[in-house]
Amino acid sequence: MAAKKVVVVGGGIVGCLTALELINRGCQVTLVERNVVASQTSGESSWAGAGILFPLLPWMYKDEVNKLALAGASIYPHLCKRLLTTTGIDPELINCGMQILAPADALTATDWCLKNNVPVQANSQGLFLPSVAQVRPPQLLKALRLSLIQSGVTLLERTELQALNQSEQLNSWQTTTGEILEADQFVVTSGAWSFELLKNTAQQLNIKPMRGQILLYEQVGEKLSHIIYKDGFYLVPRQDGLLLAGSTLEDVGFDKNTTEDVKLALQTKAETILPSLKNASVLKHWCGLRPGTPENLPTIAAHSSIQNLYLNTGHFRYGLTMAPASAQRIAALMCD
Repeated sequence: MAAKKVVVVGGGIVGCLTALELINRGCQVTLVERNVVASQTSGESSWAGAGILFPLLPWMYKDEVNKLALAGASIYPHLCKRLLTTTGIDPELINCGMQILAPADALTATDWCLKNNVPVQANSQGLFLPSVAQVRPPQLLKALRLSLIQSGVTLLERTELQALNQSEQLNSWQTTTGEILEADQFVVTSGAWSFELLKNTAQQLNIKPMRGQILLYEQVGEKLSHIIYKDGFYLVPRQDGLLLAGSTLEDVGFDKNTTEDVKLALQTKAETILPSLKNASVLKHWCGLRPGTPENLPTIAAHSSIQNLYLNTGHFRYGLTMAPASAQRIAALMCD
């Protein structure tokens, strides 16, 4: 029997892991990406994120969000080890822990952690979660891109698809340059751009781009050893000794520009938490577009009306954390 041909639309972390899961199930996979997989200039959330492998305040979310995020986070140790072995690229997985400063709902948070077997320690600053880990998204994407090539995935980069029009069955999809891509199945993993691709179909996707800006600091003096979180803001120490500070949630459409006022606001928050940063240099300032959805709930399902079309998108802030489990879930749905 000939291998099933599948086109994965979107080359972020969700798309890359979906493609690898489908390859592992014997499919012949083509991945279509409007930019370049692992590109630093694409402005997508996969590259731009901080890399925290935890739903920041899980006691505030629905069980479906937490189950998917925690399942995904549990896969990363094996995934990163395999990627390092097969590609030679280190995704820089670090079990650094996370300090939540003065949480207003400390009792609720502690109760949730105990019920869900997440280690938690109360201290004078708030709550410390020692099991929280991080990866470095650009390194992870570089490793995934090489792994895709090694696994026989066909990469069609700098290739954009036309918005779909309503149909009952999908056997081909046309690019904006007129090329026809034929397949047995298609799966949309294109994050913030998913709505634009599917807006003319019956599928109701409540997804919109949400810009997040972030700073990269050079640390001076004693270096931070763990993540710090306070009121929607975080500091993340990287393996190379540099420090991430972010991030914002801005409803500005597909605008990928950074702004000076946000930079100053992020600096103020960072330096209030860690005063030594007042003497540190801001090395970079960038942004990414998250696929915003109500309550951080992604869509992982068959299209509501078009046969052969599937969706694995809308993960909002936790696409990185949810990606491995989301990929397994959609691949099982498509292949089983």
